[in-house]
Amino acid sequence: MSAADKAKHVLNELKCHAPFTLLGAVTGIAMMLAFSDMSYESSYRLFYIFHPAHVFLSAMVTASLFRLHEKTKGFLIVLVVGYVGSIGVATLSDSVLPYLGEEIMGVAVPRECSVHTQMHSESGFCEHPDHEHHTHHTRRLHLGFIEEWYIVNPAAILGVIFAYFLPRTRLPHALHILISTWASSAHIMMNNTQPLGFVLVVGILIVLFVAVWLPCCFSDIIFPTLLVGSDGCKCHFHAHKKNHSDENQAKE
Repeated sequence: MSAADKAKHVLNELKCHAPFTLLGAVTGIAMMLAFSDMSYESSYRLFYIFHPAHVFLSAMVTASLFRLHEKTKGFLIVLVVGYVGSIGVATLSDSVLPYLGEEIMGVAVPRECSVHTQMHSESGFCEHPDHEHHTHHTRRLHLGFIEEWYIVNPAAILGVIFAYFLPRTRLPHALHILISTWASSAHIMMNNTQPLGFVLVVGILIVLFVAVWLPCCFSDIIFPTLLVGSDGCKCHFHAHKKNHSDENQAKE
């Protein structure tokens, strides 16, 4: 597969996943509007439901694609591909890119409570039910594989195990795009101190789209297919069925 063919394949994948990613971003905005009054602690818990789920599904899809194309590979190499492809990209999608978007939009600023806590850490000025979570809040950037390593890392390993013995791509891929969007939304909700006006909602929609579109396509499709060096995978939302039909016709 030439470099030009690979580039064409990448552009095709990004194009055909864009509509579904946009739909996912809209659901993320709907969640943020529905839970606009959610506390930081609740948003934190929500993030650590969706983020590990995203890691699990991403590891499952990435490892499945690699497993299907490279059936002779042992478990260790599949584990490495699935882990790196899920942890690295899920962190970028759910945490790093949303945080950069928060900085650009000006919503990732310390709340008054955080400022007073830093200045008067022993005064008891700002009561907080969970000091550990509050400490994370002052940092604002949440790296799940470090911050909650005992949840996120096992989720990646479990996804690889599922993929190794029962490789599946289509349903987990669609689900994990949605869940990634919700994890990114939860990260923004943890740091947002501004009312969700029209301009901010449009900005968040763009951030969610970019944060999910590029990393998820890279994790699920581009990363494993570049590793195997074959002719790649077609778009997961319309081509698998056609490919199976072609295979059946060939067998007949």
